[in-house]
Amino acid sequence: MLGLSILLLLGVLKWDDCLSEKSAWDTLSWFAVLVGMAGQLTHLGIVSWLSNGVANFLASFSLNWYGAFGILQASYFFLHYVIWLIVISFFFARGFVKTGLGDRIATYFVKWLGKSTLGLSYGLTFSEAIIAPAMPSTTARAGGIFLPILKSLCQSSGSKPNDPSAKKMGSYLVQSQLQSTGSSGALFLTGAAHNLLCFRLAEELGVKIANPWVTWFKAASLPAIISLLTIPFVLYKIFPPETKNTPEAPALAAKRLEEMGPVTKNEWIMLGTMLLAVSLWVLGTTLSIPNVVAAMLGLSILLLLGVLKWDDCLSEKSAWDTLSWFAVLVGMAGQLTHLGIVSWLSNGVANFLASFSLNWYGAFGILQASYFFLHYVFASQVGHVGALYSSFLAMNLASGVPQTLAALALAYTTNIFGPQSHYSSGQSAVYFGAGYTELPDVFKLGFIIPMINVFIWCIVGAFWWKFLGLY
Repeated sequence: MLGLSILLLLGVLKWDDCLSEKSAWDTLSWFAVLVGMAGQLTHLGIVSWLSNGVANFLASFSLNWYGAFGILQASYFFLHYVIWLIVISFFFARGFVKTGLGDRIATYFVKWLGKSTLGLSYGLTFSEAIIAPAMPSTTARAGGIFLPILKSLCQSSGSKPNDPSAKKMGSYLVQSQLQSTGSSGALFLTGAAHNLLCFRLAEELGVKIANPWVTWFKAASLPAIISLLTIPFVLYKIFPPETKNTPEAPALAAKRLEEMGPVTKNEWIMLGTMLLAVSLWVLGTTLSIPNVVAAMLGLSILLLLGVLKWDDCLSEKSAWDTLSWFAVLVGMAGQLTHLGIVSWLSNGVANFLASFSLNWYGAFGILQASYFFLHYVFASQVGHVGALYSSFLAMNLASGVPQTLAALALAYTTNIFGPQSHYSSGQSAVYFGAGYTELPDVFKLGFIIPMINVFIWCIVGAFWWKFLGLY
């Protein structure tokens, strides 16, 4: 609401225009409360259920104050395919962890590339990029696969958490893995849960992306790969580990693989199921198979063949927690679009930017930068997307930015700002909680490395997206 007040004071928006749809402002007021409480680190599940409960209570008495949302509108998004695609992604993540497949893939990369600390970093970074499209949860990848491997490697080298020895290797490896998640998550549409939310919200604003999985990957591929090759090396120079060579790491990895034994039947099933799911996501448009149907088919195979038990799904608290608040947040954001708040706000800002004789290139840069730095007041990438993605995309569109470019660029930016701070994303909290990085270093590197990533994506992306015909 503070931002809206500033826009009104500056004359960017006119108050007379604000009074045309009372129900829209009722919705916006409650949405602002929800986002504000989320920004203060209140658990989104509590906030969202409070919002949903009040909406349904008032609607049941036919009160106009919140009639805009109503019982059906408040509950509709619990049924939406994107919500369930995200929930199923958590079950896939559980499968990777339970079978040990993710651990095995990462350990192979340590064996192949782990003769130096820099090589270890690249091995873990590449393995996450490979796993990402079939395990669409950056937090699950961090906590379930990569942090345990990092801890094992660091402690075997005498690098301990919450200790001066953390600088030997742990601080560098943890930061390298964290900072690389920005591009490994952005590389694939299914690389992170918030990517799917961005796609859904873009659809609501009329942005139709043909063959979305392939289009997303093609546009992200070159800048993401260059970033993944660059970031570990840059960190190695500006935040160097004390231990440079790790000749024992490949031997430890080989020993660990020996202890794991041959690839198990469940690992083969998990691998085959994930290859099937990714193939269907890639070919979904051609075969007319929705992404969520491919995910449901994959989950059904895992359940029928006993790789996952139903109790595994029931005990996956993160999935049900996300469902409980995600649907309400997205539903409210959708109502703001439906009731005209987003278009009113975006047209006002676009006209304001046009008054400075800015072309769409200038407006695009200003809006991207604003979207990026506003993340410092959010404690969740998904929460940030639910609160701001629709309005910023609408501002881009109103300023003349090509539709597909605007939608994808904002989504890629959502991944890049994930490592900004210790609270800015789930994976940031997981890696900070390991105790290998001090808070001042987190904020310093959380500014420097994402800015380098922004530079890479802007320069490389500008040429690459022009080549692909996105603008």
